Amino acid sequence: MPTRTLASKLVATGAAFLSVALLSIALTLWVTWQLEGGAAAVNEAGRLRMMSWRLAAESTAHSAPLAARIDQMDSTLALLRHGDPARPLFVPWHREVHEAFAAVQGDWTGVRAAVLRHEVADFGQVARMVEHVDVFVSTIEERLSFWTSLQRGFQLTMIGLAVAGAVLMLYASHLLVLDPLKRLAAAVDRVRAGDFETRVDDSRQDEFGQLAGGFNAMAARLQALYRSLESRIEEKTASLEQKRERLAGLYELSNVVAGAEDLPSLARGVARQARSLARADAVAVRWVGEAGERFVLLGHDGLPPAMAEAEHCIASKDCHCGLPAGAAAAPRAIAIHPVATAGLPHCGQAGFATVMTVPVRLHQRLLGEIDCFWREPIEPAQEIRSLLEMVASHLAGGIESLRVSAAEKEAAIAAERTLLARELHDSIAQSLAFLKIQVQLLRGARRKGDEAAAERIVDELDTGVRECYGDVRELLLHFRTRTDVEDIAQALATTLQKFRHQTGMDATLQVDGDGIPLPQDVQVQVLHVVQEALWNVRKHAHATHVRLKIHRGPGWRFEVEDDGQGFDPEADAGEGHVGLRIMRERASRIGAQVQWQSAPGQGTRVVLSVEPEAVPA
Repeated sequence: MPTRTLASKLVATGAAFLSVALLSIALTLWVTWQLEGGAAAVNEAGRLRMMSWRLAAESTAHSAPLAARIDQMDSTLALLRHGDPARPLFVPWHREVHEAFAAVQGDWTGVRAAVLRHEVADFGQVARMVEHVDVFVSTIEERLSFWTSLQRGFQLTMIGLAVAGAVLMLYASHLLVLDPLKRLAAAVDRVRAGDFETRVDDSRQDEFGQLAGGFNAMAARLQALYRSLESRIEEKTASLEQKRERLAGLYELSNVVAGAEDLPSLARGVARQARSLARADAVAVRWVGEAGERFVLLGHDGLPPAMAEAEHCIASKDCHCGLPAGAAAAPRAIAIHPVATAGLPHCGQAGFATVMTVPVRLHQRLLGEIDCFWREPIEPAQEIRSLLEMVASHLAGGIESLRVSAAEKEAAIAAERTLLARELHDSIAQSLAFLKIQVQLLRGARRKGDEAAAERIVDELDTGVRECYGDVRELLLHFRTRTDVEDIAQALATTLQKFRHQTGMDATLQVDGDGIPLPQDVQVQVLHVVQEALWNVRKHAHATHVRLKIHRGPGWRFEVEDDGQGFDPEADAGEGHVGLRIMRERASRIGAQVQWQSAPGQGTRVVLSVEPEAVPA
């Protein structure tokens, strides 16, 4: 059945009503035209009556303009006979109208002939002609009355058609538009209320039929979705819970890797997390030697004790799990046979059916592998493989972190040993060398029997021992003093107080300005430089007053000034007991500069300047 659209139905209905309306309008206009033309004909016929009496009167008086009157009568009759569409004027010809007009024309023929013969018109003949004119006018008026009745009929018909059309249009609108919309809206409300079995009639061959078909398809789809929604929600919930557990496992794995203090604890923690993430029955973490010939069991979770003991160290050629370095670049799933014909039988004896090996690599170098065991024959999904690769990556990073941490600790110990050796060499070693020389001189004096020289040497030895003891105490002070990460001024105040107590010397501290605190490593070096300057004051300056000035700002400045005997910086720059070289080396470590301002007899001023680049923004 061909589809008729709603638009075509509305257009067809509108076209029918428009055709009837146009036809009615055309008929009304035609009738109006006839009435106007007939009214004009009545006027002209009325003039015939007047002109007839005037012509009769003028012929009696023998008036001159009779010819003009005759012409007017002829013209009026001709106009009534032929009509004038421009006015409009035309006679509504009918049989009675024709007969009346023919009688008028016959009477005029007699009257006209008499007037042209210059005879006096017969008033009886003129009166008869006027009577015929009246009959002619009456017949025209009867036809006009008929057309007027016809026009009223058309108008009433138009009113009826308008009312019927309005009612029909309302009914058509209700039938074609409103009622389908109402049924569709009711169906939508039922679907909104949860009744997904609701359907609407889609048998109509128009837009509403198509809309109903679409609604039924939508309702069927919603019904199917609603039926499977609960199962899908359960599936999604299970999937999200699984992902949450895996994310929590990876987070815990990161904590394990970050908190591991040694390689065995790292391996055990990784094995435990890998077993949880992969839902495996057991996991082993193995480390491979440099040559890739042997795999050592670092840690495991879930392995039987006998298997862990038997496979503590295996050769790569004895088992399918361990491969030489570079032989495996991706996880491999291996089926385990209950009775192995080659290699180690421990996996089959322990009841495992599947093992997957995941290589642990760092910078293209094989560090080891992670072995996951299942008691059922399975093929691990790609998601499990990706998770285990992430675990292997975390393990490689943890191994590298442990190696770097061990190297940093070793470097720190070596640096401390170097620093201690430098301090011993620049202080105690020199004092011991002096004491050694004095002992040799004492032996020489005793062999010569020079008691006075021996006594002087003993005094020198006593002084040297005291100085050496003081150097030891000073070194202990250096290494025990700690900085305050927030304010180095407090640590320097403590150092200056100890200096004042040990030497009995007047010492003051002056702090000005504001600045960002120095990093802790910079504070340590600054503290040691200031301690070295104070040590030199105590040993060499013979001063009575020391002043320590600290200026805080974008760049920090530290000044140690005394009123001692001073020295020549150019002449004494190479002497070890002054400690200038030690202070210069410490300053260079932090990008600072140290300067000396001194002259014999004018005291000494040591200035340490820390550049703004050494201060964190």
